[in-house]
Amino acid sequence: MNAIEPARISIPAEVVKIGIINCSLPSEANQAIDKIDKILSLEGLNLDREGAESAVLGLFDELSQNDRFETIRVIDSISEQRKGLGVFPAALKWETVQQICEEFEVDALFSLEFYDTDTKVNYEVGMVSIPNQVGIDISLPGHTITLNTIMKNGWRIYDPKNRRLLDEFVSNDQIVSVGQGVNPVKAIEAIIGRKEAVLQHSTGLGNLYGLDVSPLRKRISRNYFVRGTDNFKIAQRRAQTSDWEGAADLWEKELDNKKEKVAGRAHFNMAIINEINGDLETALEWASKSYSDYRNKDGLRYVNILRNRMAEERLLNQQLSR
Repeated sequence: MNAIEPARISIPAEVVKIGIINCSLPSEANQAIDKIDKILSLEGLNLDREGAESAVLGLFDELSQNDRFETIRVIDSISEQRKGLGVFPAALKWETVQQICEEFEVDALFSLEFYDTDTKVNYEVGMVSIPNQVGIDISLPGHTITLNTIMKNGWRIYDPKNRRLLDEFVSNDQIVSVGQGVNPVKAIEAIIGRKEAVLQHSTGLGNLYGLDVSPLRKRISRNYFVRGTDNFKIAQRRAQTSDWEGAADLWEKELDNKKEKVAGRAHFNMAIINEINGDLETALEWASKSYSDYRNKDGLRYVNILRNRMAEERLLNQQLSR
């Protein structure tokens, strides 16, 4: 079945104008340490800055496709944004958040609180496979360089009206780049695309965070009973042809079967057809009877599944009504 899952992050109804800020830039006091870190990890001088900008752009693009927001704007050049290195800093003061929102006429702030890359290098000397002039791989003494780039980033969403953090999120990802060559320079040239890969992945991280405020479609599956009487067998074939109503007609005939096991299965399957039709309340009633009146243990598990889905439906309706 198709279903809609509520958004992971619930945004208040009055929030329709979004500001995005980048707090990941190193503060003045930390810039010297940041430069040392870049040298030790063989990072490009601007990799963290450009990676953070890519993440913000990815978030902007995703939020711009969300119909519930009227305005999405990236806010630059705010001194309060400069925080430090790649750790989750203290949250912005609410007075600062309020000032930013009023100045730029937005209702909430999405903040990239930190962004940091850390590259570990593994260097080996041995036989490597190198294509010759006609494109055939041959083994030669050479060098292999492996760069394992760890990408760390953290986000917060500030709601100034209610003075509440709507979300705090941290993710760690990695990109592995391998280069081989007859000398170290050639090996490094083979991994020249690492920066582009990091920037592209950072854009994707921003996209994913933007999706967290949107309901998502998903596929859900259910098991139903196909054995017990001839009616169950025929109903199975009808269900396989998507004739669920025809299958339900046959299950309904077995509701009063003298065999408790068969009747319990029929009640369970009637819960299935009602969930397919979107009537979760009635589905819950059938599943409850399957367990309470006919001791079908699968009915109890199904009751819990339906209750969880009903809770999701209530949350989804709240989000969609905004």
